[in-house]
Amino acid sequence: MARPVGAGVLTLVGGVFIMLGGLGFALIGAIFALFGFLSAFFLVGLAVGLLTFVVGLLMIAVPRGHTVWGALAILFALVSIPFAFAGFVVGFLLALIGGIMAIAWKPPTERFITVEARTIPPAPP
Repeated sequence: MARPVGAGVLTLVGGVFIMLGGLGFALIGAIFALFGFLSAFFLVGLAVGLLTFVVGLLMIAVPRGHTVWGALAILFALVSIPFAFAGFVVGFLLALIGGIMAIAWKPPTERFITVEARTIPPAPP
């Protein structure tokens, strides 16, 4: 079975960059926590990066849902803008392109042509 491997790999790499951006955002949250401002808001970037990575894996593992996985990759790429520094822009672009490629991917068609024979009724006498 053919798979959207290119879209999946781009989304996987984009997810890694988004996780790195989310890690930077979480470190800023840790610095704020030293001053008494506790919030789990800063961990959202890590979660978005992890979910983008999982969607990239699902693109390769379950190609029948390529449209859903592509839409989710685009959504997570857009969500990474405010929560993960857009994955240092590289992660955003890779996940966005991977999502677009997954939506545009068409599974190969079968190359078998079947023809049914038709019977013609005999002429009336």
